[in-house]
Parts: sequence; C-alpha cells; structure tokens
Amino acid sequence: MNNDIVDVHAVDQATLDGLKAWGWVSYVLHLIVAVTAVLPGTQASVALLIVALVIDLVKRSAAKGTWHDSHFEWRIRSVIWSGVLYVLTAPLWLLFLIPGWIAWALISLWFLYRIVRGMLAMSRQEPLPA
Repeated sequence: MNNDIVDVHAVDQATLDGLKAWGWVSYVLHLIVAVTAVLPGTQASVALLIVALVIDLVKRSAAKGTWHDSHFEWRIRSVIWSGVLYVLTAPLWLLFLIPGWIAWALISLWFLYRIVRGMLAMSRQEPLPA
C-alpha cells in the first residue's frame, strides 16, 4: 500500500462516504461522455465533462490522504490528457478525414478504458496508480 494513504479509521466516515458519493457522480458523468464519444452520432454535451471536472477539482483537496485522492487525480489526468490529445490530433480532421476519425476513436476508447478501470477500482475501494 502507498505510504501517502492515511489509515481509513483516521478519517471521519462521513467524509469518506461523501467523497465516495461525489466520486461516483463524477465517474457516471465521465462514463456518459466516454460512451457517447465512442458511439457514432451520440455526442454528449461537453458541459457534462466540465461539471465532472469541476467536481473533481473542488473535492480533490478533501480527498488528500485517502484512497479517494488517487481517483480524483485519475479523473483529472484522464480529462486533461484526452483534451490535449484531441487538440493535437485535430489537424488530422482538417487534412485527412479518416486518420482524424481513427485518432479520435482511439482517444475516446482510451478515455472509456480509464473511466471503467477507475469505476472498478472504486467499487473495490482500491486506490489507482499515480
């Protein structure tokens, strides 16, 4: 176990329950965006992703020292990296339609994988790797 993770008994149970609830809300919003990004013609609103990201950014400090911290960081990194990758591959859409579609499909699948992996770890109350 990571030395940065505080003993669960040292943190108020209500705090842990609240972090878990907010974590699930964020994961579900991310999952909606991720699934609709993979399915053609079903793009969810970017607003859902922004709401989930704001939840993660606001609640992250309350999770410091708990296993929940890794989940908040995981979701934030997932959004940032996928956003960077979408921006970097956007020129492919302008120059070559098929490579752009393939690149964005791969990014969307990677994002979906990250969200599902996080949800599985959350259900087992396990931290995610840094």
